[in-house]
Amino acid sequence: MHKIKVKINGTDYENEVEPRLLLVHYLRDKAHLTGTHVGCDTGNCGACTVFLNGKPVKSCNMLAVQADGADLMTVEGLARGGALHPVQEAFLDKFAVQCGYCTPGMMLSALALLKSNPKPSEAEIREAIEGNICMCTGYQQIVDAIAHAADLMGQSRSA
Repeated sequence: MHKIKVKINGTDYENEVEPRLLLVHYLRDKAHLTGTHVGCDTGNCGACTVFLNGKPVKSCNMLAVQADGADLMTVEGLARGGALHPVQEAFLDKFAVQCGYCTPGMMLSALALLKSNPKPSEAEIREAIEGNICMCTGYQQIVDAIAHAADLMGQSRSA
């Protein structure tokens, strides 16, 4: 067993974990944050995407012990003070949530894009989410939602 300390969505966690425990399972089973989904266990679908020290990572490709000392954000960390994040609002506004399985990973991939490129083109949006798979094939709504989120985030920056 190894003791790890992480900060998740602003809250400190300290747990003993098996050395082989995947980060996605740590988040779901130890931290009880079930918004991060287990999809393919190979890093192909993106349902397990979280932020690690501000960068998106696929948590099924990482061991929990590798995150020791890290600052993590899951989809649960998007909303602040009861208010939805603009990315969450946009996904609702544009009906980009179908079965919802890919949604957490899509939202965090969208946020990563919008942090680095506040006004992406449709092609740039599509490229940014190509590591995420939507089994419902709702890609057009997701692309529309990310473009809408860019607009919403631009409005809040200029306000």
